[in-house]
Amino acid sequence: METLSRVSLFSFAVLFLSCHCSGIQVTVDNRALNIDGERRIIISGAIHYPRSTPEMWHSLIKKSKDGGLNAIETYVFWNAHERERRQYDFSGNLDLVRFIKTIKAVGLYAILRIGPYVCAEWTYGGLPVWLHNEPNIHLRTNDPVYKQEMETFTTSIVKMMKNEKLFASQGGPIILAQIENEYGNVEWAYGSDGYDYIKWCANLAQGYKVGIPWIMCQQDNAPPPMISTCNGYYCDQWKNPKSNTPKIWTENWSGWFKNWGGQNPHRTAEDLAFAVARFFQQQGTVHNYYMYHGGTNFGSTAGGPYITTSYDYDAPLDEYGNLNQPKWGHLKELHFLLRSMEKALTYGAIRNLDFPGNRQITIYSYEGKRSCFFANSHNTDDYTFDFENNKYLVPAWSVSILHDCYKEVYNTAKVNNAQTATMIKVPNTDDDDEPYTFHWTWRPENVLQLNKKDALGNNLLHSNELLDQKIATNGTNDYLWLMTSVVYDEKNPLWNAPGKSLYLSVHTKGHVVHAFVNGKHVGSRAAEYSHYEFTFKKKIKLVHGTNYISLISATVGLANYGDHYDNAKYGITGPVNLILKDRFDTVEVIHDLSKNHWVYKTGLHGEDLGLNEGKTTAWSAMDRPSNKPFVWYKTTFSAPIGDDPVVIDMIGLGKGVAWVNGNNIGRYWPSYLATEDGCDFQCDYRGAYGSGKCKTNCGKPSQRWYHVPRSFLKADGNVLVLFEEMGGTPDLIQVETVTIGKLCAHAYEGHTLELSCQGDNFITDIKFASFGTPTGVCGDFHINQKCHAQDSLHVVRKACIGKQMCSLKVDEKTFGPLRCHADEYRLAVQATC
Repeated sequence: METLSRVSLFSFAVLFLSCHCSGIQVTVDNRALNIDGERRIIISGAIHYPRSTPEMWHSLIKKSKDGGLNAIETYVFWNAHERERRQYDFSGNLDLVRFIKTIKAVGLYAILRIGPYVCAEWTYGGLPVWLHNEPNIHLRTNDPVYKQEMETFTTSIVKMMKNEKLFASQGGPIILAQIENEYGNVEWAYGSDGYDYIKWCANLAQGYKVGIPWIMCQQDNAPPPMISTCNGYYCDQWKNPKSNTPKIWTENWSGWFKNWGGQNPHRTAEDLAFAVARFFQQQGTVHNYYMYHGGTNFGSTAGGPYITTSYDYDAPLDEYGNLNQPKWGHLKELHFLLRSMEKALTYGAIRNLDFPGNRQITIYSYEGKRSCFFANSHNTDDYTFDFENNKYLVPAWSVSILHDCYKEVYNTAKVNNAQTATMIKVPNTDDDDEPYTFHWTWRPENVLQLNKKDALGNNLLHSNELLDQKIATNGTNDYLWLMTSVVYDEKNPLWNAPGKSLYLSVHTKGHVVHAFVNGKHVGSRAAEYSHYEFTFKKKIKLVHGTNYISLISATVGLANYGDHYDNAKYGITGPVNLILKDRFDTVEVIHDLSKNHWVYKTGLHGEDLGLNEGKTTAWSAMDRPSNKPFVWYKTTFSAPIGDDPVVIDMIGLGKGVAWVNGNNIGRYWPSYLATEDGCDFQCDYRGAYGSGKCKTNCGKPSQRWYHVPRSFLKADGNVLVLFEEMGGTPDLIQVETVTIGKLCAHAYEGHTLELSCQGDNFITDIKFASFGTPTGVCGDFHINQKCHAQDSLHVVRKACIGKQMCSLKVDEKTFGPLRCHADEYRLAVQATC
């Protein structure tokens, strides 16, 4: 933890773009963002600094630049930096200054979306839960208490950026800043206070005088000079309500998030490229992917509720930072093409030609040169455009770009010049090249109850009513103990009615309930996704005299979106009853415990003992339980050799939390299977995308593998600790690396084919290569002997084997003459890393 005036500093040797350590002037007009008086195309991608590590940042940003981006966007996460009021943390992966400086060092611009409400599938939308507990506060509206807290934090961030000279006006990389986030979607629910609040936000932002434009996404009534922007899968048809500002797309959703119980969502490279091309065709000039790298929800940061620990988002860079091919490569080609057309797109005259069936040609003319977009937005039918005495076949749901309005140089539906990689997971091995064997020790989680005061410790909360879990925990932990007692008189006929059984009934508003009576576990229940309110009922037995009832309420992320979402109640809000049921399930309440004296304790007892960090020596290797709830497991392992990303396969476990060397790598829940139905065996990119389209992983764990960043590891003696909440076995757990299993690429004549392995891996073999008219798909390519350059394999092997990456110009000069005729020639390659 540290004060706002102290942030990590480190130096860079790389200069930033055209910033010569002096200020850059950033303005807007009706066409584009103007940087030092020149209209610019901005192609940005979101990378959230807390969803990766500082050791990953340079690589992620460099791969973004290599992929054709010229800017990186991030939110600022208030509840990560100020978990407790006026206690600030900008260390580790929360070092915002270091992140922005890394963007600058790589040579990209930055877009800073301060918010400080972020949504982002981040718990509580990025707002600290302690805000909710401030007296007389109303969040995200024209409320003086909330506005004071928001202003304090926002001002702190702006001052931090100013002190480090990170705004473009100071010579830094930040060219745009955002205040609030998607408020226009919920403003109606706050009445006139909603718009008054937005006006206050606008005045606050302008008062900082940072010398760059401010944006408000999804805020069409944004007060001048705030700029409204668009979020969604498609923003080509969106019209900026202010004619003097450019068309800005702050969130082009590259895929979708994943929830517990959900399948893996995918958005195809073809559809994503189509959306981007249409946006720039329709005069858009500032574009940002949400996400370009999704990353990992470490700790308890995932919101939702029920958002998985993985935040891969099917982004161009996968959760671990690998290139998600062919998406990354297909978009790269588009990005560089669009940027090469910058003058035409931002200064050129525009002419549109409309054709039947939602089809259009757009011509940009500038200084005697032209560029054309041919858009076929029909869901199913290809179309031949007749343009200036030439015919151009454009597939359905695609855009062709003709740099000179004569020859097609790119089509969004033709993933022709991008590498395709199939990623695999390789188990860690011991010195004998055998799968690594874990040696587990264990400890039980102590069941807290009122008669064990020595274990309860301090920081207890007492109440004669059941409390909203946000009030009891202040958002600092998923787990909350609720403890009370009840006196049972076995001679009382009311308690021992013939033919009736005694049950404990607990009503909760999410998300998990575990019940103990006199220290014995009597049952657990978890909510299903989107159905978080339920009643837990379990048959129990009480002893004569005082009985101790202990409940644990566990949350799985707090809501992050919607009007008044902050007022949703969580946890055991009651009633809690002892009931009698007969064989006909007739229920009779005999004791309402809701108004009992309840004692609350936040967090697990094992955390108090430091078990999550592997502390204490009282771990046992004997009689290790299996499939039992509330058990701590510990083991050690060696880090896999190399630099491939590391994951832990958690198969066999139930639900819980994992730590590696004291680093919380997030919630695990491999026992929660995705539903059986809804997966697409053949995904058609054509037609509008939605989060229910192109899903995979039906009937399998929603998340099985959990990312362990390399910076969390040392060479040997890494400590893995699990808190198993539901009951499972660690016997099947494996530490694995993620690497390329199958690598293929194909490129058409006139283009350049690129092959690359990830990290420090080298191309070890070329299994197939043919220039001509090869057939088949990756893993099953075939030579067409009638149209094949005989030296294809030799040429590719000579150029690529032993290298991390290689490139070849695809033409007859490189591969030798082809004695055949075809409309198009291509090179197909399959390689091994």
